[in-house]
Amino acid sequence: MKIYGPNGTSLNAPASNVRRSSSTGFSLPETPAAPEQRAVSAPRAPANIDALLAMQGIEDPVERRKRSVARGKGALDVLDDLKIGLLSGSFNASTVARLRAAAAELKSSSGDPGLDAVLSEIELRVEVELAKAGQF
Repeated sequence: MKIYGPNGTSLNAPASNVRRSSSTGFSLPETPAAPEQRAVSAPRAPANIDALLAMQGIEDPVERRKRSVARGKGALDVLDDLKIGLLSGSFNASTVARLRAAAAELKSSSGDPGLDAVLSEIELRVEVELAKAGQF
């Protein structure tokens, strides 16, 4: 039976450089190796992790503006879908649900006063359409 692997024997096993003595007992090598010494350090403070998490929570003004523009465009798209549905005579309740979701997203501020003014006008129009849809 042949056993191959890190703990097994093989035919091509290299000869070890260990001197073997005629005695059957255990012996240590002639030059003892110095134990490896490592400096013990205290564990790092969790403040580093907290600072990292805090940095991830900081929003970039450009990214916040992009998200606000995308929310405004999404709300305008839903308003267009509602207009097309009303003109074609097929009032769809799912469009009203999408309009409610768009209204909820428009509540957040972008940090840009001009963009916030435009978004508030879009929000007003969405609220008016939601009030009209409540009459159907």
